[in-house]
Amino acid sequence: MSTIRVVLADDHAVVRKGIREFLEEEGDIEVVAEAGDGEKVKACILEFKPDVAVLDVRMPHATGIEVTAWVKAQGLSLGILILSAYDDDPFVIAAVQAGAHGYVLKNAEAEQIIGAVRQVALGKMVIPSDVAGSLIRHVTEEKPAPPPVEPLTDREREVLTFAAAGMTNRGIGAQLSISDRTVQGHLASIYAKLGVGSRTEAVTKALKIGAIHLEERKP
Repeated sequence: MSTIRVVLADDHAVVRKGIREFLEEEGDIEVVAEAGDGEKVKACILEFKPDVAVLDVRMPHATGIEVTAWVKAQGLSLGILILSAYDDDPFVIAAVQAGAHGYVLKNAEAEQIIGAVRQVALGKMVIPSDVAGSLIRHVTEEKPAPPPVEPLTDREREVLTFAAAGMTNRGIGAQLSISDRTVQGHLASIYAKLGVGSRTEAVTKALKIGAIHLEERKP
């Protein structure tokens, strides 16, 4: 195929620089734009119309999972490759359910990431063996007569209630005495359980089915 046009998003400039360098060493890949947060990458996607968006799973303003869901909601035609430091089940599952075509760990070899970009550009799914176990467990795990929506845990309800109040991940973490990463993991699990890809969708659906109530919100 012709040159693969890539938009690259990561909130760490040094990481973006390194990824860009090894991608552009390949004659068939061109990084047409970079972004350091989720809202900026949305603008880049609309402006540059890339073949593939390589998205960090965690970014300010909108996560890679939320951007993926936005791409699908907009009906845009491009491949989405999530690049993540986390192989936790909730992250992998939430990314795929949101519509990502691939999920690769940041510690992967450059050749693996390059190959994933090429495969995603062709419309293929790319789930390396080091994270595939998460999906296999999710698909094959037998659950007796599950409800239409898997119940949220008490902690997930707390996290989502604070999210409904407009609190950031850092604010939620401080309120609950947990790390930002733990908050993000809870949100990813919530997205997977509710079958959504963003905070707004999660809050809306949770309120609709009675999983959370605004009166539960804490000061």
